Amino acid sequence: MTSRAALPPEPSVALREVLAFDDGGSLRLLLAPAGRDVGVRGVAVGDEGPARSLDGCLVLVTGAAASSPEAAAPVREAARRGASGVVLRAVEGVAAAPQVLAAAEEAGVALLTRAEWADWTDAAALLRSALACARAGADDGATGRMGPGGPESLSALAAAVAEYTGGSITIEDTRLRVLAHSATGPEADVLRRSTILGGRVPEWRVAELRRSGMLRTLWTSRDVIHRAADAEGPERLIIAVRSGPEVLGSIWVAGDGRPLRPDAPDALRRAAEVAAPLLVRHRLRESGAARRSELALRGLLYGDGDARTHAWSLGLSPDAACAVVVAEPLAAAPAPGDRTLDVAALQAATYRPSVRVLRDGDRLLVLLPVDAGPDRGAAALARELAGQAQDAGVLAGAGPVAAGAAGVRESYEEALLVVRVLRERAASGGSQRSTDAAGVGPSLDVARILDAARPVWEAGRGPVHDLVRADLATGGELVRSLAAYLNASGDVARAAEHLVVHPNTLRYRLRRARERFGVDLEDPDTRLLVTLAVRLSG
Repeated sequence: MTSRAALPPEPSVALREVLAFDDGGSLRLLLAPAGRDVGVRGVAVGDEGPARSLDGCLVLVTGAAASSPEAAAPVREAARRGASGVVLRAVEGVAAAPQVLAAAEEAGVALLTRAEWADWTDAAALLRSALACARAGADDGATGRMGPGGPESLSALAAAVAEYTGGSITIEDTRLRVLAHSATGPEADVLRRSTILGGRVPEWRVAELRRSGMLRTLWTSRDVIHRAADAEGPERLIIAVRSGPEVLGSIWVAGDGRPLRPDAPDALRRAAEVAAPLLVRHRLRESGAARRSELALRGLLYGDGDARTHAWSLGLSPDAACAVVVAEPLAAAPAPGDRTLDVAALQAATYRPSVRVLRDGDRLLVLLPVDAGPDRGAAALARELAGQAQDAGVLAGAGPVAAGAAGVRESYEEALLVVRVLRERAASGGSQRSTDAAGVGPSLDVARILDAARPVWEAGRGPVHDLVRADLATGGELVRSLAAYLNASGDVARAAEHLVVHPNTLRYRLRRARERFGVDLEDPDTRLLVTLAVRLSG
């Protein structure tokens, strides 16, 4: 029996080459005892465990910050296991602890910090992309500009793809903004010209792509999409650019009056691989501004800090009218790998250039400046996110229009209530997946009253409290029976049918509530309290 030869280790890349890839300033080199030409073979996370080899790795230490003396221990441990460098989290305005600097100096490992506005996902993506580009560039030589490390910029890539496909190229981000394009000749179609001149795909075209389902197909497909030439435009090829499961952008090829080359789809697939690290770098370049915008959007939605300042930070007028849309998965616990909200976020981001989107756990929050007609308002966006025609997996609620930044929090809170009402209705078999306050009617006020009444109920005592607490502890059969009876307006036969029991069984349960707990449903105050109790108990 022969043993299979071990795979050779990845070639090392000089630290200076890795740092040169970071033109956004997300990483900072504090010291390099072995010099900037020390070799880097890979990226590792410090808590991956002792089984992972750290030989030649840059190790991301996700625990203690560089300013904490406690970070000296993981620096020494990484060096002991062969790491060439360590990356720690920086704290803005606070210097690295002397103990940490001394540990790196003594161990002979490079010490870097990650900017506070970046995150570990950004740092890992940056470093892995830098290594891939450097290695591909070293291997590629002069064999062609479509190798993974060939083009050094998105503009160079666009020119190379144009040559290999025979078409005109635009490279766009997930907001359909043009990041790069090939040269535009006199034969270019009107859509291409307006897209390049405007710096993004025109809104009318985005609306068409959404209605046709093309955007959804693009964000979920992993291969080249072909659109045949028609009266409205030339033949087109499109592919999404991905880093693992994450969509970074897309590349579009237009025939512009001449047929595309037969191997154009293969060239486009290679181009998507080449574009990934370049789009990662582009995204990281914008990360600082993006993080600040996210903090401002959170502050505006949650009412933290000065609303007018947050609006200015987002590039919005503090006095501009706006509304909030909230979207949540229909399933209370989405299945692992469920990307429904990711696709909804992409849809929202392309709805209008002024839209601001925040993903907060299993909830999507969208701030929508109201600068168009009602068909482009918050309720219309909610309908689109819910995807009633294609996907019933999302609930979306629209808040009222706020006169300015100061009213954004109220719009958010009402949108949240609308989603809650939709979820309660869905649990009862309702099919409605999106609406605004008008679409849920008095249910919205009932939800507010229940919220206000909950502290009073939870602090109270008496016969109704005794019944509810005792019955819920044993399964809640009596509470469900009372709820059915009240929902049927006292009609025993109808309530029994809903419960799938004999009417005499329901009468027995109602009698037991009166005899055992003293709860008399003939009394109007008791009836009201029981109604509130069964709603509050769920």
